[in-house]
Amino acid sequence: MILRKLSILNYKNIREATLMLSPKINCFIGHNGVGKTNVLDAVYYLSFCRSASNPIDSQVIRHEEPFCMIEGQYSEDSQDYESSELISCGIKRGVKKHFKRNKKEYKRLSEHIGLIPLVVVAPADTLLIEGGSEERRRLMDMVISQYDRSYIDALSRYNNALLQRNTLLKQEDPAPDPMLLQIWEEQMAESGEEIYRKRDAFVKELVPLFRRFYDQISSEREVVGLEYLSHCQRGSLLEVIQRDRHKDLAVGYSLHGIHRDDLIFTLGGHPMKREGSQGQNKTYAIALKLAQFGFLKRTSSKTTPLLLLDDIFDKLDAERVEQIVRLVSGDAFGQIFITDTNRDHLDQILRESALDYKIFDVDNGEIIEKDV
Repeated sequence: MILRKLSILNYKNIREATLMLSPKINCFIGHNGVGKTNVLDAVYYLSFCRSASNPIDSQVIRHEEPFCMIEGQYSEDSQDYESSELISCGIKRGVKKHFKRNKKEYKRLSEHIGLIPLVVVAPADTLLIEGGSEERRRLMDMVISQYDRSYIDALSRYNNALLQRNTLLKQEDPAPDPMLLQIWEEQMAESGEEIYRKRDAFVKELVPLFRRFYDQISSEREVVGLEYLSHCQRGSLLEVIQRDRHKDLAVGYSLHGIHRDDLIFTLGGHPMKREGSQGQNKTYAIALKLAQFGFLKRTSSKTTPLLLLDDIFDKLDAERVEQIVRLVSGDAFGQIFITDTNRDHLDQILRESALDYKIFDVDNGEIIEKDV
C-alpha cells in the first residue's frame, strides 16, 4: 500500500499540513520534540484507528483546539493511480470519533484493522527486551490481528472470560460457585487454545526471518535466539487451569492461561535482557520488527505493509545504520517513513541508492518539503 497524500489538522502539535509523499522513502528531519514522531503517529492512526502513544483519543487534539482531523489517500502500489482508498478520522472533544473509509463510516473499528498493514520501529521497542511479558504478547497480538480477524474475536472472548473468572476468584463471602468457575474456565480454555495455535504458528514462521535480518544488520557477529513459552505447551489448557484452582483462589486471580504467554529472547544462549549491550538490544528489536514486516508481507498477498522507522539510529554504530538503510531500501520493502535529528545520516546513503525519496524539515509542528 502507498500513502500518496497525508492531510493533518490540529493533530498533537501540528496545526495544519498537507504532504505529497514519495512512494518509496520519506524522511522527516528536525530536533527532538518538534513533531517528527507526530507525523508518523498520524500515519499509524490511519492504520490502527488509534495513536501509538496516546491511549485517550482527546489527547491527540492540539492544545486549546476543539477537534482534529487526519486524512490519507492511498493506492495499491507506486504505479497505480486509478484505484485509491480515502481513509479519514475526525475527533472532537467529548464526542465519539468518526472513522471513515471512502467517506463511509465504519460500524466497528475492528473491520478496518488489516486494510493498511503497518509496522513501526521506535525507541520504545527496547521495552520488548527490558519490559514485562505483556509487551511481548502485545507484539504478537499486533501482528496477528492485522491478517486474522478471528484472532481479535478469540482474544476478546478470552479476556472477557478471564475478567469474569478473576472477579469470582476475588469473591470471599459467599465463596465462588464452582459451577460458575467451570463455565468461565471452559471459555478461557476454548478461546485460549485457539489463540495459542495462532501464536505458535506465527512464531515458528517469524524465527527464521528474524535471524536473517539480525545477521544482516550485525554482519553475523552474534548468535541470537527467539522462543515462544505458553502454559498450553503443558497439555490441555482446561486441565492446567483447573489443576491449580486452589492457588488461584488463594491469590485472587488466574495464574495460568495464555495471558501469561511470553517470548524468550537470547544472545549467545543467554537472556538478552542480561547480556545485550544498548546497541545489541536495539539491533534485536529492529530485526524483530523487520521480521514482522516480512511476515505480514508474506501473509498478505494483496499489499505491502508501510514501514515507519522512528529515530532508530541512536545508539547504533555507523556500520549498522548503513546496513539498515540499505536493507530497507531494497525491493523487499515498500513505502518507508524515517525520522532523524541529523540529515547527514541519510543524505549520502540515499543519493547512492538512486531511489525515489523526499526530505521534510520539521520545526515546532511546521513541515516543509526540502530540495534533494
